Amino acid sequence: MDTYHSFKNDLLEISKDISSLISDMKTVPGAGKDSFEGWEKTCREIPGQLSEDSIRVAVVGSIKSGKSTFVNALFRGDYLKRGAGVVTSVVTRVCRGDTLEAKLRFKSWDEVNAEMAQALILFPSLYMGSENEGFDIRQDQDRIKLRKAIDGLDPDLLIGAETRNMNSTLLMSYLKGYDRVKDILSPSDAALLEYKQEHFPEHKAFAGDDTLAVYLKDIRLEIATGDIDGNTEIADCQGSDSPNPLHLAMIQDYLLLTHLIVYVISGRIGLRQADLKFLSVIKKMGIIDNIVFIVNFDFNEHESQDDLNAVVERIKEDLSLIKPEPEIYIVSALFNLFGFRREFLSPKDRSRLLQWESEKDFCSVSDRETRRFESDFNRKVTDERNSLLLKNHLERVGIISSGLFYRIGIHRDILSTDALGAENLVKKISHHQKRMKQIRAMTETALDGMVKHIRQGIRADVDRFFDTRSGEIPGNVFKFIRNYDPGFHNYEQTLRASNVGSAMYLLFQEFRHAADMFMAESIFPEIIRFVREKEKDILNQLESVKEPYHLMAEEALAEYHRTMKEFGISRMLPEQNRENRHTVLMPDTDLVKRTAGLTLPPLSAAMRYSAKIKTEAILRSGFYSVIRTIKKLLKRPVHNEREGGLAALKIGLSRLKHETERSVTFQFKDYRENLKFQYLFKLTDALSGILHDLLADQFQTYISDLSQIAGQVGEKQTDKEEISQRLKEMEERAAEIGERISRIRSAIIHP
Repeated sequence: MDTYHSFKNDLLEISKDISSLISDMKTVPGAGKDSFEGWEKTCREIPGQLSEDSIRVAVVGSIKSGKSTFVNALFRGDYLKRGAGVVTSVVTRVCRGDTLEAKLRFKSWDEVNAEMAQALILFPSLYMGSENEGFDIRQDQDRIKLRKAIDGLDPDLLIGAETRNMNSTLLMSYLKGYDRVKDILSPSDAALLEYKQEHFPEHKAFAGDDTLAVYLKDIRLEIATGDIDGNTEIADCQGSDSPNPLHLAMIQDYLLLTHLIVYVISGRIGLRQADLKFLSVIKKMGIIDNIVFIVNFDFNEHESQDDLNAVVERIKEDLSLIKPEPEIYIVSALFNLFGFRREFLSPKDRSRLLQWESEKDFCSVSDRETRRFESDFNRKVTDERNSLLLKNHLERVGIISSGLFYRIGIHRDILSTDALGAENLVKKISHHQKRMKQIRAMTETALDGMVKHIRQGIRADVDRFFDTRSGEIPGNVFKFIRNYDPGFHNYEQTLRASNVGSAMYLLFQEFRHAADMFMAESIFPEIIRFVREKEKDILNQLESVKEPYHLMAEEALAEYHRTMKEFGISRMLPEQNRENRHTVLMPDTDLVKRTAGLTLPPLSAAMRYSAKIKTEAILRSGFYSVIRTIKKLLKRPVHNEREGGLAALKIGLSRLKHETERSVTFQFKDYRENLKFQYLFKLTDALSGILHDLLADQFQTYISDLSQIAGQVGEKQTDKEEISQRLKEMEERAAEIGERISRIRSAIIHP
């Protein structure tokens, strides 16, 4: 068992032992059952929080760079579909499990129809009824109409942004895959399909076929091989150069959840423009420090090691413009994968492997760099991250175990004295308890006040950031929309007097693609950076409350212990010395977000367009067609039909821009409110709530009512001896727990 899981299991056992000790302590007469509730709550929560301590790693890079092959090699098998399509935005999440299992989560029918409705805006030769009726792929007549409309499209309309029109391809994929998934999806909830053991490979049919994958939200694989820690999730993300900007936004959403990014670069192609653009986006998001690079090379594509080194040097020079001194590993993912699957290879692949193994220089490079990556990966992901998470929990149980040791000891000391001595001791302790209660009340008041102050600051900052009149971000979007110039001469072939609607559709799709890409590459990273700054600001402000009151409590406790020594009582555990005492650590933000189920509102949700755009465009193109028809009926000459069509197109674009601005304004307002109320406010409450509990654990030891204990002094001698013996045994158990905590703590701090 690895070190982390060994410590984790020890911590779970300690939490269980503390809970058992508290239960026994509550049965002691005069102990005060209610005074242990906070500690019991902490011990109950620790197992659940430890189960949430997952580490997320995103594997990203351009299409065909070898991401899936790299992940397969990490898990020692050919589990992920390699060479998946580019239409869908499926994230395949992989983790270590006890068995082989694939879980496919599908979109709901509501989500499918909403996505198709967006693609159908301004779709030519298609009338789907009133705006309120909408489109429903489950209706036979809607599918038939859409199929006919796609079949009747001008070939020019299937081309856009140097690739097949994404919307047409998306719609065709939905139609082709419908019969296969119609019995799987549900109206409004995400359906789940599972493939276990020998049926596991069947999931690849969905991952590798665009007509099926388009219906998926994500795929989760559990794999029983490889050395990846069971606490770590590896995500194979869509190519960063996907032609669909929605995919980029969805990748950004996932990157916000990750602790490490592994960026895979093709050793054959090197860094492409798409790579540099995406890396610039990651840098704007403020997460470039959490990235390492894999140069994935193929033995057949390099003449020599010198040739490979030259490629790597060029990549390193380019990367240095984005991230100084980038961490680069030179690995052949396919060579590694073939090596792990030697006995399952086809004759052709086995022959390739044998040929590669004869090229000793390349083998040496890949083997050495693979070992180096795995070593660094385990250190970054497992040792450093998990040590931080364990330390947070360890400090909490340390405070509780010390408090129990003290409470048990005080109880014993009071019972060992006579009635007068017990009364004097309780009075002296009560005097100091009054001071501790005052500090606790001051802390709670300050914390409540800070939460109100933070909320006010969040409200003002978020409103200012998204202000559609003076905010920089909305201003930049509006500026892009207003300055967008499509170059109308590009539409001269498509634009015919009788086909203004088709030209308008093509214009809208290219305008929408440009606007969405601008949002994904320039606006969303700024939003993410703003949110991350607010998260840090929230934590820093709460820290400003914690620190002075924690120090004040420490001083009061020191005075308290000096008083106890005057009575001959010293109840500090051996590990609670000045060099190795327990501290109140701030909550881990990532863990708090996962435990509370908090995620940033999805960025892709901000990329929606109003159906009114279609109404405006149809009215404009229809008006032009009516004028042209009237002129022909009156036998009046129609001068320069091309210029008339261009004029209609320009007016239509003006309306498109106007409606897009209105749509963006609405989306920004909606996102702004969700960000405040569903994320930042809730995060503030969750962090402050945990900080309150952390500080309460510290105070709980010293503010419990001791009068009931003093009342036990007058009991029969036999009863006192029995209770004292039970307390002695409990004290020994508490001391033993404290020593176990101290050993783990030392091992984590000084591994």
